[in-house]
Amino acid sequence: MNFRMDNRQTRRMLEKMGMNLEELPNVEEVIIKTKERDLIIKEPQVSQIKSKAMNMFQIIGNDTEEIEKENPAYKKEDILLVSQQANASQEEAQKALEETNGDLAQAILKLK
Repeated sequence: MNFRMDNRQTRRMLEKMGMNLEELPNVEEVIIKTKERDLIIKEPQVSQIKSKAMNMFQIIGNDTEEIEKENPAYKKEDILLVSQQANASQEEAQKALEETNGDLAQAILKLK
């Protein structure tokens, strides 16, 4: 069974449910960012569905690109801790953390 609704039918159905469908014109790209990666959708078709409680976005696109993020194994607080404990600069502490793959104790020992 093939069930298709055109934009006009969809718009009327949503209006009956108290929602408003609006297409956003001239969208060049949409970027969805997560901790692990960025997903870039070029030249998408974007619709906004507005209701009293929330806004929803529908994104349709074929040209997508994924960019993996490189997450260090340490945080800024770790850099400060290693720097203070080893009496070293933050740059030295960061380098030591990179070399020890985020191991705080090893980084401190390396700088002493």
